[in-house]
Amino acid sequence: MDHPARLDPQLAVQPWQRATVLLALVAAFELVLLIVAGGALLVKPGAQHHRGAAKQAPATAAPTKQTTASRAAPVEHAKPVAAELPRGKVKLVVLNGNGRQGAAASAAAQVRHRGYRIGLVGNAPSSDYPQSIVMYRRGFEGEGRRLARDLGVKVVSPIDGMKPAQLHGAQAVLILGG
Repeated sequence: MDHPARLDPQLAVQPWQRATVLLALVAAFELVLLIVAGGALLVKPGAQHHRGAAKQAPATAAPTKQTTASRAAPVEHAKPVAAELPRGKVKLVVLNGNGRQGAAASAAAQVRHRGYRIGLVGNAPSSDYPQSIVMYRRGFEGEGRRLARDLGVKVVSPIDGMKPAQLHGAQAVLILGG
C-alpha cells in the first residue's frame, strides 16, 4: 500500500530557496536605486535651483547679509550684461566634450573666424556632455553670453570645475556637447 509522503514543515523550504528569494529582493532594491539615480542625473542640474531662488528672494522680509546677496543675484541676471572687451581681445579655451574626433579643432576654427582668440584646444575631462556649454571667468559674463549668442549655445554659466592654471589666461571656455 502506498502512503503519501509527508513533508516536514521545516524541510518544505530549502536553504537555497531562502537565499534565492533574499538575492532577488536585494537585486530589486538595487534596480530601484539605479532608476532613481538615473532619473536624478537626467534632470537639468540648475533648473530647480534658479526657480527656487527667484521665488524665495521676494518672500524674505528682513534683509540680512545673506538675503541681500540672494536678492542681488536674480536682479543681476535680470538685466543683460554687456560685453566690455571686443571679440579680438577675448581669449577662449575650446574643449571637445562629445567624443567626436576633430570637433574641438573645427569649432576653434569657427570661433577664430568670428574674431575670438583661441588659447587652447583639447579634450574635456569626459566625452558625454549632452549639449554645448559656455563658461566664463568672473568679470567676463558679458563676453561669455555674447560668445554663446554668437554660437547658438543655450547653456551659459560661471566657470566651474577648472583651476585658473587650466585656463591659460582665457576669459571663457567652450565645451562642445552632443
